[in-house]
Amino acid sequence: MKFILPFIFLIASFPTFLLGQNYSFSANKINYETPKKYEIGGILVDGAVITDVERIISYSGLRRGKEITIPGNDISSAIKKLWEVNNYSDINIYADKIVGNTIFLRISLKERSRMSRFQLKGLSNSQAKSLKENLDLYSGKLITESLLDQTKFICKDYFVEKGYLNTKVNITSVPDSAVNNSQILVININKGNRIKINKIEIEGNDMMEKTKFPLSIIKKETKVFSDSKIKRTFKDTKEKRWYRVWKRSKFEEEKYEAEKQQIIALYNSKALRDAKITFDTVYQNNPSTINIKVNINEGDKYYFRNINWVGNTKYSTGKLDTILGIDKGDEYNKMKLESKLFMSQSELDISSLYMDEGHLFFQITPIEKTVENDSIDIDIVIYEGKIARIGTISINGNTKTNDHVIRRELRTKPGMIFSRADIIRSQRELSNLGYFDPERMGVNPIPNPADGTVDIEYTVAEKPSDQIELSGGWGGGRFVGSLGLSFTNFSMRNFFEKESWSPLPTGDGQRLSLRGSANIFFQSLSLSFTEPWLGGKKPTSFSVNAYYSLQKLTQADRGEPDSRTFDVLGASIGLGTRLKVPDDFFTLYGELGYEYYTLNNYNLLDGFDNGFANNLSLTLTLSRNSVDQPIYPRSGSELTLSVKTTAPYSLFDGREDYSDLTNQEKFKWVEYNKIKFVSKWYTPLSKDRKLVLHSSIGFGFLNSFSKEKGVSPFERFFYGGSGLTGFRLAGREYIALRGYEDNSLSSQGGDALISKYKVELRYPISLNPSATVFALAFGEAGNSWNSYSEYNPFDVKKSAGFGVRLFLPMFGLIGLDYGWGLDPLSPGDSGYRPSLHSAGVFKPQGQFHFTIGMNIGEL
Repeated sequence: MKFILPFIFLIASFPTFLLGQNYSFSANKINYETPKKYEIGGILVDGAVITDVERIISYSGLRRGKEITIPGNDISSAIKKLWEVNNYSDINIYADKIVGNTIFLRISLKERSRMSRFQLKGLSNSQAKSLKENLDLYSGKLITESLLDQTKFICKDYFVEKGYLNTKVNITSVPDSAVNNSQILVININKGNRIKINKIEIEGNDMMEKTKFPLSIIKKETKVFSDSKIKRTFKDTKEKRWYRVWKRSKFEEEKYEAEKQQIIALYNSKALRDAKITFDTVYQNNPSTINIKVNINEGDKYYFRNINWVGNTKYSTGKLDTILGIDKGDEYNKMKLESKLFMSQSELDISSLYMDEGHLFFQITPIEKTVENDSIDIDIVIYEGKIARIGTISINGNTKTNDHVIRRELRTKPGMIFSRADIIRSQRELSNLGYFDPERMGVNPIPNPADGTVDIEYTVAEKPSDQIELSGGWGGGRFVGSLGLSFTNFSMRNFFEKESWSPLPTGDGQRLSLRGSANIFFQSLSLSFTEPWLGGKKPTSFSVNAYYSLQKLTQADRGEPDSRTFDVLGASIGLGTRLKVPDDFFTLYGELGYEYYTLNNYNLLDGFDNGFANNLSLTLTLSRNSVDQPIYPRSGSELTLSVKTTAPYSLFDGREDYSDLTNQEKFKWVEYNKIKFVSKWYTPLSKDRKLVLHSSIGFGFLNSFSKEKGVSPFERFFYGGSGLTGFRLAGREYIALRGYEDNSLSSQGGDALISKYKVELRYPISLNPSATVFALAFGEAGNSWNSYSEYNPFDVKKSAGFGVRLFLPMFGLIGLDYGWGLDPLSPGDSGYRPSLHSAGVFKPQGQFHFTIGMNIGEL
């Protein structure tokens, strides 16, 4: 006879577990009122299909020979341990038999089914593929209630985020006959209709104020915040509109709740301190749309009255008042107050003032001391703390770049007084190296209040920086391109170390570039090397460059029997250094260059078809660069002034008349001086610093040392189109002006003077370092002239258009623009055609321009 005796001592959260024997004996052999010790004689396991029997016994904590007490906690503890394994859906422990003080136990359990595979029903192939990436499901996973609930939640949340608010998920399972104790999960998903927002109703925004509109001297009464202004605070919760392309109308509750707080912040910025949302509701409009209603209590306006500083010893109250910039009677703008106290983007705030002087432990607390009628008194309590010095500096994440390359760019050094400005500058310098992802760069100050120091941890994430460089452009019906290899983080000192070649020695921040350019008329080859820290102790750059180019005109393009060629062989060597005055954003660079020109039936000038010329020049460049990052700059500026000059040979040759010399003789040694000035600015226009205005202005002047000898035919400017660069042809510079054909705005032989003005409005589509994409709209203007008597910087050709830029680490910056030339060409321009550009005939025409390269067409 078999009987089962319940273990009444098991905790209530577990099922009832039974103790029994499979032979007949008196029930009083186990007395539940008097606990008795037993020795386990053996343990049997029923129900084990997948799990090893010995492992189950091990999980329970029971073993043969162990002494247990019945009744007691030993059996309940064993069952609890088995439940914690989470592999079983039913667990019982029985007494199989008792012989004296020896008990034989039987563990009976039911293993949970495992998932062999799963199916998604009700979805398209693309939707199912995308959803699978979010599900944590794999063959052999235990099927538990928690797993089913989590899977339902993920599936529903996935489609709710896409606007399917009424998504329903039902999960069933069927046995898999091919796999023992396994189930096939069938996930049925009914998305329903995509729910869009039909209307957002704003109520309660009735407060009026007088506003002066542009071009008007009369103030009109308008709402403090109109319905449209409030709706614009909803960045993700948008009404359904036919013209809305970039932001789909959908409702996400979590984002909606966060955006409601932005409405309150908006009111607070207008001194409406007590504004609050008294009521809001979301209700069904029809099966595919909802309406949202928001009711606002605007409250009353408040004003600053008395502002009192407490605890300031280092800086006077007057200086703090000046930085704060808030006067008695100003509207109570809490956002402005906080930005002036805590880390404003302009860094003109109280916290920056103290932290730039080492007060890392500085604390500042604004307290509303008195609120009386519509006036508020503020106490600003300051704890200055002692000055902190920098302890250790650690760098994490640099898997390729050597530590010394990073450390030499840092403005923070051990032992220095802590400065927030130095940390920001260090981040900028690291970003401009081009080796790291600026979006993932981080700084973690670790204060040590006990000794007054702070350890600084810089975190970087390497990104691909070496390039298979493609530079070129399309315009005017022809393509010029270059292909090269550019290693931007090269290591020359490890060049002969075999183990460093993976595939090339890297990590020392040197740049090695090999480039070739070609089309059917032109070929060039160049090799350059740059060491940015010559000697390793100071930011003194050293560069060498060698190049060869060939321009040819053949029978195919000129209809002439003999080839016409123009060869250029050149080399240069340069040194640059970072300056400390006026500030350390300035650099000075000097370069000595030599070019040898060979002409073979190439008509550069009348009387100069065959022969050679020498161009020995010195270039000095003074520049200032405060741009925050190189690929998609958001702030900062670039200023460059360069002077390139040869020796003034005409001042020493004793000649006053060159009319008896051929052009070959006159320009055997080329002489000129070329002055260029370029200024670029980057200004963020949105709070998230994504919408950026890029503006630039540039001028170039090619001058002669002798009026009688005239301006050099070399080093001239060619203007218009895509601005094909990479040419080493007679020092020519090809400057872009989109919307026109290539080189169409300058004379046939190039011009000596040039002006260019540009504005671009940029917005990023993706800031992923492996594929940065941004769209732009542009307006450009400029012109070129042959003499100062013709020069007029306001007589310009204008264009406008739009484009897109794609930066791929392996290929550089790829651009596609479409521009409209808005002005007719002048008779002296090489692209002038009377049938198109005469008065009354001209009509603006569009041009596509395709470019590959970082500085296509720059002055």
